[in-house]
Amino acid sequence: MAYFLITFLLWPNISLLLNVFRPNGTWSLDVFPKLFASERAMKSLRNSVILAFILCITVNVVGIFIVLVTRYFDIKGSRILFLGFATPLLYGGVVLVSAYNLIYGPNGYLTNVATRFFPGMDPHWFQGVLAVVLVMTFSGTGSHLLFLSDSISKIDYQTIEASKQMGASTFTTFRTVVLPVLRPMIFAITILTFLGGLGALTAPLILGGENFQTISPMILTFSRTVSSRDLAATLAMFLGVMTIIMLALLNRAEKGGTYFSVSKVPVALQKQKIENPVANVIVHILAWGLWLIYVIPPVLIFIFSFTNASAINSGRITPSDFTLSNYMKIFTDSAAVKPFLISIAYSALASVIVVFAMLFVARLVQRHRNTVTVWLEYLLHIPWLLPGTMIALGLLLTFSSSQPLVFGKVLSGTVALLAIGYVIEKIPFTLRMLKASYTGVPANLEEAASLLGASDFMIFRKILLPIVLPVAAAITALNFNSLLDNYDTSIFLAHPFYQPLGIFIYEATESDTLNDTTALTFVYTVLLMIISSIVLYLVYGRNDKSANPGLRWIRRLFRRRGMPTQTKEAVGK
Repeated sequence: MAYFLITFLLWPNISLLLNVFRPNGTWSLDVFPKLFASERAMKSLRNSVILAFILCITVNVVGIFIVLVTRYFDIKGSRILFLGFATPLLYGGVVLVSAYNLIYGPNGYLTNVATRFFPGMDPHWFQGVLAVVLVMTFSGTGSHLLFLSDSISKIDYQTIEASKQMGASTFTTFRTVVLPVLRPMIFAITILTFLGGLGALTAPLILGGENFQTISPMILTFSRTVSSRDLAATLAMFLGVMTIIMLALLNRAEKGGTYFSVSKVPVALQKQKIENPVANVIVHILAWGLWLIYVIPPVLIFIFSFTNASAINSGRITPSDFTLSNYMKIFTDSAAVKPFLISIAYSALASVIVVFAMLFVARLVQRHRNTVTVWLEYLLHIPWLLPGTMIALGLLLTFSSSQPLVFGKVLSGTVALLAIGYVIEKIPFTLRMLKASYTGVPANLEEAASLLGASDFMIFRKILLPIVLPVAAAITALNFNSLLDNYDTSIFLAHPFYQPLGIFIYEATESDTLNDTTALTFVYTVLLMIISSIVLYLVYGRNDKSANPGLRWIRRLFRRRGMPTQTKEAVGK
């Protein structure tokens, strides 16, 4: 683990800084005047900060609203609303942004339909800051739906009843009773939203146009030519410094707040009716209007996956345009299925490797608290502290020449470097989740096995591993799901002949006209949504109150094979 940290996590970022301050082997600050003289670079810095602050407002407003109308207020058809609002959980990243562009962009279906009725309409209306903010807002509310919904379900209903009996209105009750309980989770989501907006790559790259580019697209642009790679490294360094500063300021602001819950005896929350009839109608209209915005893209994606590019481009779809040829091509044409299989292979390999490694590391960090494990834990959280574009660029620049740490090999342009980048990206999340899982294991289980003479490794293999393995399986599934359409890391580190699905979809979206390759992106998106639905069901789906079916099956499997009879009896006692 020390070798991996030094070679692939510490040295690439140090090398990136040396590339900025020691370009020719001597210390120099010449890159800063060059950067400040670049109008594009300075404008991208400003745009990134502006986008991050705007998203903190828009994502929270929309996210809190959809949680309230599905979990707090009594809204007709709330279950259907929830399913519509949950669609961004099924597809995201470059897939989601490309889908919006293929629907609302210059060659998009709805844009072509609108230009038939309004010939003077600008086909590039869905570009710039407005398009980026809208797409990132609607795609960024998944955290609210998953985590804020859980927080709101824990509110004590008695406190709400007490507030209403004292004459408080629905709004006053929400502001004084409900909101203080939700603030910690809202603040945590806000931090994630801000950092996501600061390092955004896909949405500004595809939808920003020439007038709205942020730091990450500029880093990508500058990194493609040798003469401007110093600018790319400097921008990446600025992005890292801004991320660290903003993260420190937001954490300090969070600690300075007062968050409390007046709950004493928990009573299940009951949905609240909006008493004002006018407000009730307005909330219903807004809720179902938002639902349409969320639902239209996946519905059209599903329909377009059965049509041809010419029908989509014309804005007219007739029954004769429907065909299964797109799906047949995916499963029969090796060139069409290749990006999908490459993404599956990379995602599966990286997900298994990172979970396998963190199973042992998380145990060491949780069990043995000393200077070494504390520093190990801090270093493994670097991928959360630094933006992904900075880490990817550091790997690209460092391993584009032979390095002694990898026995003189050049890794840039090889299939291994992207897998390493994927593993690094998922280390912090995997470590935190597995550490929490180990912490929840009762100490008396280990004590009982130890008294029976079991070694440390046997205790880990026979007792701890079967207990935490369902969580590890869920983490593996979530990591696999999120890496399938990865673009931000892939565009820097992918092998030119083995490019994953994210790059393929982006290149298809960049085409000036729709073609058969572009039509295949809809099929890829449908397949990704199906895979995401299966993963979310296995991880979050429930058919009883105790456990979800996928993890419960894994737990039963290891209970059959797990501990020896004597150990089971001791644990039972």
